[in-house]
Amino acid sequence: MAPARAKIVVSSIIALCLLLAGTGALLLRDTPESQPSYAPDQAKPPTPIVQQESVQKPTAEILSKRVVEYHIDTTLDTENRIIKGTETLTWTHPGNKTVNELYFHLYPNAFSSMDSTFMKESGGKLRNDAMPPDGFGSMEITEMKTAEGLSLMHRMQYVQPDDGNVKDKTLVKVRLPKPVKGGESITLSIRFEVKLPKIFARMGIAGDDFVMAGQWFPKISVYEPAGTRGRQTEGWNLHQYHGNSEFYADFGIYSVRIHVPSDYIVAATGFPVQSAQVRGKEKIYQFYADDVHDFAWSASPNFVVAEEPFSSPEVPGVRIKLYLDPAHKDLKERYFFAAKAALKYFSKWYGRYPYSTLSIVVPPESGNGAGGMEYPTLITAFGAKDDSPGYDLERTVIHEIGHQYFYGMLASNEFEEAWLDEGFTSYAEDKLMEQEYGVIPNLPVQASLIASPMPLTQEAWKYGSQDQYALNVYYRGKLLLKAMEQQVGTQTMSKIMGTYAKKYRFKHPTTADFQKVVEQVTKRSWQTFFDQYVYGSQMADFAVDSISVRKKDAASGTVYESTVKVSKKGGDYAQVPVQFVFTDGHTLNKVWNGSGESVEFKLEYKAPLAWAMVDPNYSIVIENRHINNYLKADMDRKVLIRWNVSITKLIETLLGSLSW
Repeated sequence: MAPARAKIVVSSIIALCLLLAGTGALLLRDTPESQPSYAPDQAKPPTPIVQQESVQKPTAEILSKRVVEYHIDTTLDTENRIIKGTETLTWTHPGNKTVNELYFHLYPNAFSSMDSTFMKESGGKLRNDAMPPDGFGSMEITEMKTAEGLSLMHRMQYVQPDDGNVKDKTLVKVRLPKPVKGGESITLSIRFEVKLPKIFARMGIAGDDFVMAGQWFPKISVYEPAGTRGRQTEGWNLHQYHGNSEFYADFGIYSVRIHVPSDYIVAATGFPVQSAQVRGKEKIYQFYADDVHDFAWSASPNFVVAEEPFSSPEVPGVRIKLYLDPAHKDLKERYFFAAKAALKYFSKWYGRYPYSTLSIVVPPESGNGAGGMEYPTLITAFGAKDDSPGYDLERTVIHEIGHQYFYGMLASNEFEEAWLDEGFTSYAEDKLMEQEYGVIPNLPVQASLIASPMPLTQEAWKYGSQDQYALNVYYRGKLLLKAMEQQVGTQTMSKIMGTYAKKYRFKHPTTADFQKVVEQVTKRSWQTFFDQYVYGSQMADFAVDSISVRKKDAASGTVYESTVKVSKKGGDYAQVPVQFVFTDGHTLNKVWNGSGESVEFKLEYKAPLAWAMVDPNYSIVIENRHINNYLKADMDRKVLIRWNVSITKLIETLLGSLSW
């Protein structure tokens, strides 16, 4: 998911503060046919660019362990904001121990009241969106029975393993009448009803006609065999829906039929297996997807649809489908260019995109709460507001397509290790934005935002505020990858990232798996780095502590002996540059190897030292406290401390106004 971007003016003010502090200038599956066959869609949106539908058939290639199979038939009632559905679910036990119960995520119940865990933790806000007073939604299972027809309704119990909040109904346990042994399968029939919230936190309805159905059906939890993500013993991975968390699920097969009003157009995960059928006032879509761990769809009568085929040496063939809000109907080429660049280079760097479709939904401005989100083979851009948006248009598309590789194909556990998706995707996003658009991130300012670094392997909700979650998981995670790249070089880092992404696709990797790849590729231990920066909460912090200048008489004339103490107040970092500037303008550069807690430099020169600075070019991307990098030789220490505290307070005040 893409975070909302900090305002440029805030970054500029922070940069100015750093400049005033004397820290110098910031650096600044199936392969489709080459020509798709189109069947006309019978909906009538306003002035469509292209109104067509490509029909495909499932592939026999199996990429994942297909633990679960869903057959869902659902109907959208726009007048009452309701989705009604039937679901036939077949789950194959991937472990060895006999299980007597199943667990299901009922994510829409996060929006049922202010008493749910999600709402209590988020305060009813996510990024720049807030839950409208009359916007609550919910999910109810109205029927659940076995293949033999035995009702399980009286065997259901809501559980709250994370916080014990009895009013949270986002996770339900179902006790089985007959146990399921390892390798056996069980099939359940479920009826459910979703009251759609008004658009908020990735799902709902906006303006009475735009619908985003994300996490909208009863979804079975993940049962992890021993060895999965380092587990010693097998068992269920169970978490509620939290204010900061996203999702984790097993791979499977989805066959989904969607009934909507006849003038609606539907975008969905996977591909249509037949042309949409209109029956009176109803239109029926049928979609299929395999080797995915989620299914989402969006619907609106106003979509302006465009479609283009795309292929590259690493992408045999993909149909890119745009579902544009009319406000962005003239921007389709920008969306296509960004999507093609992302598919081409991410497939080259991280392994080929294995699916035959990629759908991009652009919500209306009123539906922005559903924007900037990833689902398998379907992403959402941010809401269409400006008719001439800046690079955030491309950045969001590229970021969400990046998720197809780290969230979609690797499918790490975002409840517990969110950085493996968000941090890695942010790293890939920056790399492609610089390559294709020349947009270079201001990494020193981004690092300065991280006032409270926290371990990256803790559960998402334990970061507390959304700001702390975003600053650590997105920015700090990305910066650690950049710091690794600085130490090993671009070529080796590309090998690390590519090896990891290709080795663990469809396997739910962990941070420990990534560390193993880093050590295998570089042939050395990275334990200290991971202990400090990944499993721990450190950032780099190097400071010029003191400068003393003593005049000396020498045979050649007067010289000045300058003694400079530099210390390490954070994590380790090799090759720390230090610059010394004398009163006559002479500059001397040295490098500290970072060993020990501090180092003293003794310099003799014909002029006294004017000032010293650690890392003058801001090359250490994981240093977050630049304000102590610089010291003037003649500056009173008490004045310096007071001034630094004032600047720090100003920056903290500015950061308090940011939202994600």
